[in-house]
Amino acid sequence: MIKVLIAEDQVMLRDALATLLALENDIEIVGAAATGDEALRQVRADAPDVLLSDIEMPGMTGLELAATIRREPIRTRVLIVTTFDRPGYLRRALDAGVAGYVLKDTPSQELAQAIRRVVAGEQVIQDGLIREAWGEADPLNDTERRLLRLAETGLDSIQIAEASGLARGTVRNYLHKASSKLGASNRVEAARLARQKGWL
Repeated sequence: MIKVLIAEDQVMLRDALATLLALENDIEIVGAAATGDEALRQVRADAPDVLLSDIEMPGMTGLELAATIRREPIRTRVLIVTTFDRPGYLRRALDAGVAGYVLKDTPSQELAQAIRRVVAGEQVIQDGLIREAWGEADPLNDTERRLLRLAETGLDSIQIAEASGLARGTVRNYLHKASSKLGASNRVEAARLARQKGWL
């Protein structure tokens, strides 16, 4: 049996995935998590064959989760299941070491087959996405990305400094550099552009 853990913060979708995949004779759902941190704890405890993970979750994102699993002596392979069809997300997912990347509108039988292929050692990428992923490169570093996410929520420089633990001047420098890289006139526009590209 292929042991699968599902990490998805939307309860209805998480339950639907579990129900549909449990119909497959060779797949066993061994757990479910609503956050990336919870998923990591379960992966460390149970070592499932495959972790099906969304990208955007509370706390640790699916991409951060995949990167963490890759750095540890864990044999679990990560298959991202997401609504994000932007090349930037796929490229970051591949950089994080995921074994597969499929969209949430994938039929359940195709998803089950993707799980089997991932367990067999293949890398499974949704048709039509891989070519686009190697177009425009993500110019942001991790700190710029983190600060733009905070700016995206409407925080001002002082609040961003407090939330990030950085000095206000350091925050201003990072956000200015990120805005320049993206050709944006301010941090809000920079965050919007980065989000559109899939770089946040």
